[in-house]
Amino acid sequence: MSQIPDFTGEEIRAIEDTLKEHYEHPVEPQCVDIDVHLYPDERELAGRPAAYREKDGCHIVLARTGDSQFDSQFFYGNREQFGTGKKYYHDLIDCLITAIGVQADDDLHRNKVKDFNQQFTMPAFMQALLFQSLHKTDTTVSS
Repeated sequence: MSQIPDFTGEEIRAIEDTLKEHYEHPVEPQCVDIDVHLYPDERELAGRPAAYREKDGCHIVLARTGDSQFDSQFFYGNREQFGTGKKYYHDLIDCLITAIGVQADDDLHRNKVKDFNQQFTMPAFMQALLFQSLHKTDTTVSS
């Protein structure tokens, strides 16, 4: 394993308190070890300690990448991975709050799109009629 220290008990409590404040109920993150690319062009993976939380199919990972350096991301699957736009943070809670905020914005956007699609979904027969009316050619001849 790496020379990077695990999260301290104080750091875990700060993470729990921040998550509790955001989600409005106690949340216990899992302490895990993850493999990360520390630099975009680097092929080798480096093992790092991380705090992990999954809720409603969204996974949030907060990794320690140095003694006082952190990175975070959230993802819904292999093809939907998101960061905060900033590679590293030197403040653990700032890193976590930013990740939670970006994820909340993404969730809001996803729900708006889903609500919009549900609001404007019409039965198949109406879609067929609309399609026909839009693609009907006018065969009348004007005099």
